[in-house]
Amino acid sequence: MLDFSPYMQSSWSWIILFVMALFVGMSKTGIQGLTLLTIPLLAMTFGAKPSTGLVLPVLCFADLIGVSYYRRRAEWKYIFRLLPTAIAGFFLALWVDHLIPATAFKHLMGACLALVLVVMLWSQWKGKENLLANYWWYSPLFGLLGGFTTMIGNAAGPVMAIYLLSIRMPKLAFVGTNAWFFLCVNYLKLPLQAFVWHNITPTTLAIDACTIPFILLGAFLGIRLVKFLPERGFRIFTTAVTIISVLVMLLV
Repeated sequence: MLDFSPYMQSSWSWIILFVMALFVGMSKTGIQGLTLLTIPLLAMTFGAKPSTGLVLPVLCFADLIGVSYYRRRAEWKYIFRLLPTAIAGFFLALWVDHLIPATAFKHLMGACLALVLVVMLWSQWKGKENLLANYWWYSPLFGLLGGFTTMIGNAAGPVMAIYLLSIRMPKLAFVGTNAWFFLCVNYLKLPLQAFVWHNITPTTLAIDACTIPFILLGAFLGIRLVKFLPERGFRIFTTAVTIISVLVMLLV
């Protein structure tokens, strides 16, 4: 019989895990960035690296839901621009894992994202195109940031949200492209987490199985939210959640 006690030491641990699963379901079918709001609590409850092993299978299951629902909405040209450097970001994260504390990199990533977010908001306020998006290095840079932050702490949601918002992608294409990108990224991460960091085990998978009803509920809520929000409302809501997520990365 599996022993959950090393991970689930109180009812509070279960509550945090279930809220995370609900937010993951919503983010995969609706608003990217919600997951990051629970990441600091997960890290404090389970430990930084063990928490990434708990979260990743939940993300992978939710990715399948998002892709199955928005399977024909993805803009693959953007995914192909991001993926090569995202994979490079995995190995950069593995390399720096023992050199610099993850919290320092989280704050560094938060600062970078805050800068890009300010540029994007300024462009929108002025009614201008984000000129940075036209440079050849723009997509690869976001791919690298996404791969690095997702490997360090499953915190790439705001990276993709800022990228897709900055290129003014319509809401359904936004959600579909986001879903397919993270399906590719998260499943590529699985062997690294399991065999390099050893933080995915039969025990963590059994714990994750308990979150399935909350993932499904979150996915349903996310789909309803996207249908309810008009195009402008979707952008405003996603931008607001992304700003909060970036502040979490900077301050927590």
